[in-house]
Amino acid sequence: MSALISVLFLLLGLWVSNTTSNTWRQCADLLPLDLLSFVLERDTSKLAPGLRIKQAGGVRGVHFLSPGTSMSFPSSQLLPNCDLFPKEFSIVLTLKVTSSAVKTNEYVFSLLEPQNTEKTAAKEKSFAGKDQHMGEKQVKSNGEAERIILGLKLSQKRLHFLFKGHGNLVFRGIRLADNQWHTLVLAVAHNYMRLTVDCSSPLEIVPSRPFPADLNIQGSRFHIGSSGRWKGLFSGLLRQLVLVPGSDATHQICPSSQPQLATLSVPPLLLDLPVKGKKGDGQVASYESEMRVSVGLERPCSRLLQGQLWFNPLKKGLFICDGSVWITVMEDHKRLDYVLEHQILTTTSETHDIEVFQVPGVGLMAAMAHRSLASGSAVYFWTQSGFKHYQNISTQGALAWRHFNMGQRVFLVVSNSGTGTDKQLNKESDSSVIYKWSKRRKRFVRFQTLQTYCARDWEAFNINQHTYLAVANHRQGDSNHTIDSVIYKWNRSTKSFEVHQKLLTSGAYDWEFFTVGPYHFLVVANAFDGVTTSIDSVIYVWLDGSFQVFQTIKTFCATDWEMFQIGDRVFLVVANGHRLHGNRPSQYTINSTIYELDMSAQLFVRFQDIVTYSAVDWEFFSLREEYFLVVANSYNGESYSLNSILYRWQGYEGFVPVHWLPTIGCSDWEFFSYKGESYLIYSSAKAPLSKVFKLKTY
Repeated sequence: MSALISVLFLLLGLWVSNTTSNTWRQCADLLPLDLLSFVLERDTSKLAPGLRIKQAGGVRGVHFLSPGTSMSFPSSQLLPNCDLFPKEFSIVLTLKVTSSAVKTNEYVFSLLEPQNTEKTAAKEKSFAGKDQHMGEKQVKSNGEAERIILGLKLSQKRLHFLFKGHGNLVFRGIRLADNQWHTLVLAVAHNYMRLTVDCSSPLEIVPSRPFPADLNIQGSRFHIGSSGRWKGLFSGLLRQLVLVPGSDATHQICPSSQPQLATLSVPPLLLDLPVKGKKGDGQVASYESEMRVSVGLERPCSRLLQGQLWFNPLKKGLFICDGSVWITVMEDHKRLDYVLEHQILTTTSETHDIEVFQVPGVGLMAAMAHRSLASGSAVYFWTQSGFKHYQNISTQGALAWRHFNMGQRVFLVVSNSGTGTDKQLNKESDSSVIYKWSKRRKRFVRFQTLQTYCARDWEAFNINQHTYLAVANHRQGDSNHTIDSVIYKWNRSTKSFEVHQKLLTSGAYDWEFFTVGPYHFLVVANAFDGVTTSIDSVIYVWLDGSFQVFQTIKTFCATDWEMFQIGDRVFLVVANGHRLHGNRPSQYTINSTIYELDMSAQLFVRFQDIVTYSAVDWEFFSLREEYFLVVANSYNGESYSLNSILYRWQGYEGFVPVHWLPTIGCSDWEFFSYKGESYLIYSSAKAPLSKVFKLKTY
C-alpha cells in the first residue's frame, strides 16, 4: 500500500512539473530594452551611487566604482510577464577599454539565478559596506546560488558569451582593449551567434549546443557592469547597453557614418554636448550638463529633463520634455515595410468567411464559417502566438458571420446556405441563426432563428438609434435567383428582429452599409439572375424610413462591395467574380472596379480598374496616413493557388500593387490590430487552413 501511495505521489509530482513547464510564459513582441537607461533613470534627480560619468574623446560613458545594489534589479522589472528568456535576441553595446585596465575577465552585464533570503541579506549588507570602504576584500561567491544564467564578459583579445547549459562561448581575436570606443552587436539565434564590431564583417560561431528555448529566468536579477561581485567589475566606460528581443539589431544601426559610436539608444545623461566645468576635467556630473538632444528609446520625462529634446530612432520622432510628459515636435509616420507569415491555422474544414471582433472583458475573437456540416463552424480566441480554438457552433453550410452590438450585448449572426444536406432543404437547414454572448457561460448561445434562402451575407447597422440586419438571400431552390432579400429591424418590445423591408435581388452575395454626411446607403452585390452574371448591382439610399434606389452599376458576378474614405473622398470597390452568359465559357480574369462619389453629380463614377482573378473579397485598411486594399483572388480558370495582392494608395496614380501574397482558394481577408501590432488573416475555401500575416512597419 505504501509503495502504491509513493507511486501516486511521484506521478502527481510529474504532472505538476509538466503543467508548470507548459504554462511558462515566453517573452514575445517586446520592444528594445535599454538596460543602461533602466539603471541610470530610476531616480533622475541624482546619479546612482557607485557610478561616475566620464568623458573620453568628447564622448561620455559610465564608469563603475562598485558592484552596488543600485546596479542590480530583478529581471521581472525589465521583462514583465516572462518566465523564459527570449529565444532570439541581440545585445547592442558601446564601450571603451584601456589596454592596461583589462587584466582578467570583466563583466559587462550578467543575469544571475536567485539566492535565498539569508544570503541575499548578507550580500546587500556587504555591498553597503563596500560602498563606504572600497579598500576591503572582495565578497566571496555563494557557489551555485550565483550561477550565471546569461552573461557577457571581455578580456584584452576575447569576448565571452555565457549562457546556462553551455558555459563559455568565446569570440577570439577581438581587439577591444585599445583605448578606443567600439560598438558591438551580438545577435543570438537558436543555432548560431553572430558578432559585429563597428559595423564591420560579422564573426559567426555555431555552438555545440544551441541556445535554449526554455531558459528559465524566474526570480533572477540583472547586474550591470559586474557579476554581482567585486571580482570581474567592469573597469572601462560603458555608453550603450540594449537588449533587443526577437531580432538581429545589426541592420538597425549599420551602416553608420560613425560605426564606432553607432547608436540605438544612449541615456540622456551621456549626451555628447559641451558641458560646464573646468577645462580638461575628465569627470562630469550629470547636473552640470546642458542637455539639449538625446537619442534613444522611451524614458521618463521629469523636471530634471525639462526643455530636453529627445529623438526616438524607432518612432523616428523628435519630442520635448515639458517637465512631466514628452510633447511631439515632429514624428515620421508608420509605414508598411513587409508582410511576415505569423500563423498557419489548421481548421476542421474549408472556410468561406472570417469575422474578427472584440468581446469586452474577454478579448479578441474570430468567427469562422466552416463548410463542413459534421464539425460545424468555430469561434477562435486570440493569444500572443495566434488564434486558438474556443467554441464549436453547429451550422448548415455556413457562408458568412457578422458581429454586432446592442448596448453592452454582443451578437453573432451566421449565414446558413442549407447546402450539403442531400438536397433536404428543410426549414432548419435553410434558416440562419443569431447567437448572443452569455457572460455567465462565457460562450455564444442560440438567440433567434430567421428564415433565409441560401444566405450569403448579413450586414448589421444603426439608423436613428435603431438596429437593423440585412440578409443577402442568394437563391430559393436550385434555380430561382431573383428573390427578395430582407431587412430586419429590432423590436424593443418583443426583443426580437422583425421584417422591416424586402428588396428584390438577383443572386445576392453581399450587403455593404455606409454613411456619407446625413445620408445612409446600402449597396447589394448581385451575382447571377439564372442566365448571366452581367447584371446591375444596386445602391440604395435611406429616405422616409425605408431604402430607395439611388444608383445602379453594371457588375459581373459581384461578390463583395467595400466602402472606404481617404480624406474627404468616398470610394466603393466591387469584387467581380466572373463573366458568364448562357452556355458560353466563364471568364475569370476580369476587372474589378473602384468607384468614387462625385458630390456635384451625386453619383458614383468609375475611378480605377484592377485586374483580378475571380475576386471574392476586398479589405481596406490604413496604417497612420498610408492606405491599402487587399483582394482575395480565388481562381483563374485553371488553379486555386494564386497570389492575392496588396495595393497601396498612391494619390493620383490610384492603388498600385506592392505585395503578392500566395493563397489557396482565398475566400476572405480581415485586417485587425492588437496591442499596437497590425495583422491580416485570410481564409481558404479550398483547404482546411487559414493564415495570419503580421504587417511589419518602420
